[in-house]
Amino acid sequence: MKESFKDKLEVLFYTMDSEEAKRHTFKGSTAVLLDNEPVPLNLAKDKMQMEAFLSEKIHR
Repeated sequence: MKESFKDKLEVLFYTMDSEEAKRHTFKGSTAVLLDNEPVPLNLAKDKMQMEAFLSEKIHR
């Protein structure tokens, strides 16, 4: 995704015990957020669906 959206997307990774993660209530060990809003995991794991989702959200 980083290559597709270059400077329009900042990708950050956190562990579940990080201060950033503690601000959220996660139901599992893997979570994807965009602007602090959860992204459905099935969507996030599909490259084409995620690119379409990000294109819509970022280009608004």
